[in-house]
Amino acid sequence: MYADPPAPQPLQPGETPPASSTADPFSPDGQATNWRFNPEYQKLVDLWQQAQPLLEGLTTSLDKAYQMARSRDVWDAPVAERYVQDMTEWRNRLGMYRQAVLTAISDQAADTPRWVPAATTAPHAYS
Repeated sequence: MYADPPAPQPLQPGETPPASSTADPFSPDGQATNWRFNPEYQKLVDLWQQAQPLLEGLTTSLDKAYQMARSRDVWDAPVAERYVQDMTEWRNRLGMYRQAVLTAISDQAADTPRWVPAATTAPHAYS
């Protein structure tokens, strides 16, 4: 079996944005920066929370069928070994698919900042 990669962490109660720095090159004239939790990061958190239980359900269902197929109480015939071999291949493929999906989400979350500067509320010309 494969170990799941680290999941993106949702916004925790009481979590605060990073401290503002006046030496920030992206803040105009050294003004303090307002932060908000990155909505793109939140989408990755939501995606993980949707995908992981579905993949877990598939794994559990296939493992149950695999254990039943291996039991001689259920089926004792020469052809049963071929089905067990097929199920072994399906389990391996599902494990690799699960690893690929969750790793893609985890890698994207690692490359996505948790906090982004909030949009300014100052009026702009032609808005």
